[in-house]
Amino acid sequence: MPKIRVALIGVGNCASAIVQGIQYYRNIDEEREAIGLRHLYLGGYHPRDIEVVCAFDVEAGKVGRDLSEAIFSPPNNARRFAEVPKLNVKVLRGPLMDGISETLRGEVEIDDSEEVDVAQSLKESEAEIAINLLPSGSTEAPKRYAEESLRAGCAFINATPTRIASDPSWIRRFGEAGLPVIGDDLTDQVGATILHKTLLKMLSERGIHVSETYQLDVGGGTESLDTLERARDVKRRIKTESVRAVLPYEASIIAGSTDYVDFLGNRRDSYFWLRGLYFGGTPLYLDIKLSTFDAPNAGSVMMDVIRATKIALERGDSGHILPISAYAFKRPVKIIPPDEADRLFEEYIKWG
Repeated sequence: MPKIRVALIGVGNCASAIVQGIQYYRNIDEEREAIGLRHLYLGGYHPRDIEVVCAFDVEAGKVGRDLSEAIFSPPNNARRFAEVPKLNVKVLRGPLMDGISETLRGEVEIDDSEEVDVAQSLKESEAEIAINLLPSGSTEAPKRYAEESLRAGCAFINATPTRIASDPSWIRRFGEAGLPVIGDDLTDQVGATILHKTLLKMLSERGIHVSETYQLDVGGGTESLDTLERARDVKRRIKTESVRAVLPYEASIIAGSTDYVDFLGNRRDSYFWLRGLYFGGTPLYLDIKLSTFDAPNAGSVMMDVIRATKIALERGDSGHILPISAYAFKRPVKIIPPDEADRLFEEYIKWG
């Protein structure tokens, strides 16, 4: 299979998980051995067919370094689960804009070199897909990179809550350019949102009426700190809307309230609570805690998204690709129940 040439916008913990994952699964050829992947092969593509050819960041400890080293540079604290050889991909100095919050400026050193021409760098690397992995609180920087991706003729995957793939104006522009735009706000492989949605749908289908439910997150690392400062309300609204869509009736729902605990590192603790009624109007209470490492949660889903986006490029599909976005993101143009979104995705990647 041809290589899928991707550019990473932001060399944080999620980028680390993706780069490590490519190496971790490289020599696995049997589905039964591919623990942690939903699809070892997708549309004929294997994770080893993904090649990172370009990367952008603004941190002094990452800019100018080989990507294989930069993914482990502080403040990154993702779990190290694979040895990554030298990739001969130098991290480039991207535009700063609002990519780093005021709080995080006390945690990181900004590289003082001149920013590169992003579109030209994408063209020179022959990247065909650009993936926005900037902090959740950034809104202007993702839009700048979307512009640069259009200039370079790259498909764009937006993993953050900033409205790009679900915004009609961006959809129109990428459609006119003949390019896919995928997003917004990546769903974790085993994250709080997908677990909350699946739990509520199961209870509802079994005749239980949920009247109140909440889901709270506590995490460490720079992403949790940035979310608390700049994106807490946005992410809470997106998560709540996504969760609410699975119930066929009204209920009091709050999802995605976030707090920061520095010593948790890259770990995230998610708490679920609900109250409802079952047979005979009998009260039911449920209280669950989920503990995960944040960065690897993006890996499996993103590998599916990258390969599916390659399929979209091969078919000449452009604009918002609903089967991919509804499958993997919290904020597609149309929120679809998880089982229906899975069905649409499987049909899409097998079509033709």
